[in-house]
Amino acid sequence: MNTLAFKNGDQMPALGLGTWKSEPGKVKMAVYEAIKAGYRHIDCAPIYGNEPEVGEGIKQAIEEGIISRKELWITSKLWNDSHKQEDVIPSLKKSLLDLQLTYLDLYLIHWPVVLKKGTKYPSSADDFLSTNSVPLTETWQGMEKAQREGLANHIGVSNFNIDKIKNIINDCKINPELNQVEMHPFLPQQELCDYCMTHRINVTAYSPLGSGDRPDKMKQDNEPILMDNEVINSIAANHKHTPAQILIAWALHRGTAVIPKSTNKERIRQNYEASFIKLTQADMNEIDQLDYEYRFVTGEAWEMEGNSYVAKKFWD
Repeated sequence: MNTLAFKNGDQMPALGLGTWKSEPGKVKMAVYEAIKAGYRHIDCAPIYGNEPEVGEGIKQAIEEGIISRKELWITSKLWNDSHKQEDVIPSLKKSLLDLQLTYLDLYLIHWPVVLKKGTKYPSSADDFLSTNSVPLTETWQGMEKAQREGLANHIGVSNFNIDKIKNIINDCKINPELNQVEMHPFLPQQELCDYCMTHRINVTAYSPLGSGDRPDKMKQDNEPILMDNEVINSIAANHKHTPAQILIAWALHRGTAVIPKSTNKERIRQNYEASFIKLTQADMNEIDQLDYEYRFVTGEAWEMEGNSYVAKKFWD
């Protein structure tokens, strides 16, 4: 299994199981079966609504002696309604309670968006706070404190562009150690990836298969379907693997982590096997030509009349 190194020498398994959109009632066994198949990295978040089930899957695997806690890498995230410094640790502790853990391996700021306390999803501009009133640097101070108290071994960000990362780096004691962003052949984000790696910030790719199962309200008319792409399917046929396996292998070959989601036992196994695929440089070059700069998770959910959030500014 490929790993990504952190500054203190810790190694994060590059292939993880994503849990966004995992159906209630199926997540526990998905996590359990993933660990049985060889996964050691589980990515979760309280807003996914399934951390208690994730925790049950981890607990079962540990109790059966399949794995020990120290062999696992568990990532969770701070939701947007807990950006005030005093809210960071209570939010983290709630995730630990749900996951039945005493610490996280990695804790991320989920979005550079601030919601009023208790707001899961905003319904109007009144549900937001500006990043002027609660700056990202304040949130980061709470993240640093969580790490100092041993609640999270590593801290990082998600959905952050270069400017927002610089904002934190210019006013912090501990630099972000990872940035989790949408990344796939239609959106390789090479500039962001290069910046992060230059500054020793690891990168995790989410929605690596194109997120075709995301809610309809997040989809655009006539959007491209990554899994149906001719180039991806041709390379898959040449290697006698599935398109999903090629997309996962592409992410791993770039030196990033990747967190495909599935609750299907066979697809979980297939996704794990992608970590052993050897793509050629010709394969990589051909896939790299597919950069459409197409984003499946646009951030437009945060745009509402009367607030200051503009989706395009998240990425540019």
